[in-house]
Amino acid sequence: MSIVEMKVPTIGESITEVTLSQWLIENGAMVKLDEPICEFESDKATLEFPAEATGKLVWVAAEGDDLEIGALVAKIDTSVSVPDAPAPKTTAPVVESKKEVVLENAAQPATTNGNGSYAKGHPSPAASKILKENGIDVSLVVGTGKDGRITKEDAVRAIENKGAATSSPAATSKVKTESPTPNTAPSAGNLFARTTSTKKMSRMRRTIANRLVAAKNGTAMLTTFNEVDLSEVMALRKKYQEQFVEKYGVKLGFMSIFAKACAKTLIEMPSVNAFIEDTSLIFHDYADISFAISTPTGLVVPPIHNCESLHFADIELKLKALAKKARDGSLTLQEMSGGTFTITNGGVFGSMLSTPIINAPQSAILGMHNIIQRPVAVNGEVVIRPMMYLALSYDHRVIDGSTSVTFLKKVKELLEDPYKMFLDI
Repeated sequence: MSIVEMKVPTIGESITEVTLSQWLIENGAMVKLDEPICEFESDKATLEFPAEATGKLVWVAAEGDDLEIGALVAKIDTSVSVPDAPAPKTTAPVVESKKEVVLENAAQPATTNGNGSYAKGHPSPAASKILKENGIDVSLVVGTGKDGRITKEDAVRAIENKGAATSSPAATSKVKTESPTPNTAPSAGNLFARTTSTKKMSRMRRTIANRLVAAKNGTAMLTTFNEVDLSEVMALRKKYQEQFVEKYGVKLGFMSIFAKACAKTLIEMPSVNAFIEDTSLIFHDYADISFAISTPTGLVVPPIHNCESLHFADIELKLKALAKKARDGSLTLQEMSGGTFTITNGGVFGSMLSTPIINAPQSAILGMHNIIQRPVAVNGEVVIRPMMYLALSYDHRVIDGSTSVTFLKKVKELLEDPYKMFLDI
């Protein structure tokens, strides 16, 4: 018997541990060389782990396990040959159908979902077990995992929906992490039913939590505020939007305008763009702006480099590509690295005001908020204008109070007269 041991590979210099988020191939199933067998979740991204040989897969680690670099994940028995992929059968079990889909080199790979993704419409091992035990047709379940994969949470949700439809608590009781006390099981219509469940934090969520606490405890952080009248920005977008889209193939959004305003001001005020390292300050003659992007697994802040030199369209196109990758879970470690300043937009969720936390080792972060039509005094008259509150959180060890106020004021002036950015004045 010839056994190939699959161990956690070296992923990046700063990454010492990963989490096995889900198996893509069943235990005991046949795999081919370079076929993805599982997914690792690191501090920054989700990565597929390909098979290093052809043969029978034997699990060693379980889903949810935290594994150090070099730890044993699985074994592949290469003495077992991989049979030719059989023709798809309509009566084949879900797991058999799954095997056909993931064999990338099969002559006729199964693509029952029509998009060529082996994951879409197929359950994880845990989800498959839950669905099978409760008699739920997998084709009726919508997957919310990566590439449309059916997760354990999707399976639980399907059971709960079935229970609600039949007014029977029997189905949902099978997936509760804590079963009700015997003879006191709540009925479906009991409004006072109290249940709890436990879910392990994802590695990304744990990393975000640790870094936020470290930033809060390790910096002299405070926030200054201002408000900006976006009448001119909105008029600019309305006047030139169609021409902009026609020429560049992307809409002129608020983010590129805010990024250019911040980048221009960062170059003029390098202390806001600086890092502190021991007893030294590191200054940058470029503005690599990180953008906070919300994903199902947590917040990521990939940077766009040299925003001070990019055109508005370049920023919009790069931001659109990064946002898509972030939500697909396909951002690389290189794409997540760097950044000298951060912009976060809580306004897309309806936030009126907030105090964003610094993205260490950066020294400042700009918080955007929702745009509200409010009455303001202009030249002694009350008028209605689209107003936004701006928040700048900064590290007082690096940035003085007067510097932070001046920075925010300069950004405000550029946004209220955006043509200055085009004239570079």
